Amino acid sequence: MHAVRTGSGRPLLLVHGLGPGHGTWAPIVPALAARHEVVAVDLPGFGDTPPLSGPVTIANLADALERFIAAEGLGGVPLVGSSMGGRIVLELARRGHTGTTVALAPDGFWTPGGLKAFNVSMRACAALARMLHPALPAIVARSAGRTALMSRFSACPWKLPADLVLAELRGFETSRGFDAALAAMVRGPQQAGVRLGALDARVLIGWGRRDRVTPPSQAGRALSRFPDATLHWIERCGHYPHWDQPHQTAALIRNAVDARVRG
Repeated sequence: MHAVRTGSGRPLLLVHGLGPGHGTWAPIVPALAARHEVVAVDLPGFGDTPPLSGPVTIANLADALERFIAAEGLGGVPLVGSSMGGRIVLELARRGHTGTTVALAPDGFWTPGGLKAFNVSMRACAALARMLHPALPAIVARSAGRTALMSRFSACPWKLPADLVLAELRGFETSRGFDAALAAMVRGPQQAGVRLGALDARVLIGWGRRDRVTPPSQAGRALSRFPDATLHWIERCGHYPHWDQPHQTAALIRNAVDARVRG
């Protein structure tokens, strides 16, 4: 599994969702790297990591991440995941991972109707990005273009850096694992939970108040399945807290990790 390492100190592992790969974390990596060695992975089928050789499921992606953690000697490392990556790090926490876990807008807590809407909207976004591929650089260079294409993902898309938006949209086309991972999210089982007191580490779930991809109504179901978790609401924030509120999100992660160390 390909990974990019930045900074020095206690390792911190970042796990992306659907999209281009580790680059999604660019807005918060410098702040985290001031205190940690930040390890940002490309999941199988994304970025520079080859796809899985067998079926693509959330469980199999979690297995691959577990193997990476073991191979790199990162047992007990704090985990931070976004969207699909948020679900994967919650799954590792459920399996007994001992490091602090921060899940930002994790998927896997849908209603049947919400899951259908998610599938339709994500496939439409991917189809549009692929159709507009030649013109994307010119479109996202303008704030109006970023707003038109990213309003589902961000509460303030006009503020997002053009290069970040371009990489995200091109990831819909270039990520070899995108379609298979989306199908796994839609067709596979929802995220399993744990009983009260069963977690081996602190779990914090961060959710944007204006999330239109995994709506805030899912947060209650997430807490019911992870009753030991702490929920933190992020104001003026869409699906990617590390985009819309990078300073607040970096502080949230640092505080969660520091609390674990002090504890």
